[in-house]
Amino acid sequence: MATATEPRRSSPDPQSPGVRDQRTGRERPVGGFELWSWLFMRVSGIVLLVLAVGHVIIMHLPAGGVSRINFGFVATRWQSPFWRTWDWALLVLALIHGINGLRVIILDYVRPPGARLALNMLFYTLGFILFVLGTVIVFTFDPSKWGAGV
Repeated sequence: MATATEPRRSSPDPQSPGVRDQRTGRERPVGGFELWSWLFMRVSGIVLLVLAVGHVIIMHLPAGGVSRINFGFVATRWQSPFWRTWDWALLVLALIHGINGLRVIILDYVRPPGARLALNMLFYTLGFILFVLGTVIVFTFDPSKWGAGV
């Protein structure tokens, strides 16, 4: 039996690594990759909240709203390394956060190990492709090559 200072184990097996969170019924990770993944989701969620709310406030609320956003607006904005980094961080964190969330859903609901591996590899591959494409676009964007006036 667990004492007040000792966490309750989720199963009677002493080898069980997880500690059951009594509020959600899920096991909280106690170490390794799952712990770092769990922490990443919390920290990246907070950072994403700041980046996304900042994006909405800066891009959609000032005078003109979304009607002022066009190619020239983005080209002018991306002349600053700060805005390129902001947009890239938003893109990368949202992508990794989403792929990790899909991984957790697959762990929860897909029982056959082969299907679990196949789905995870599909999402990791798709995530990597989108990461590369997004990074290339953000860091190599040159409006002069598109022929549009800035």
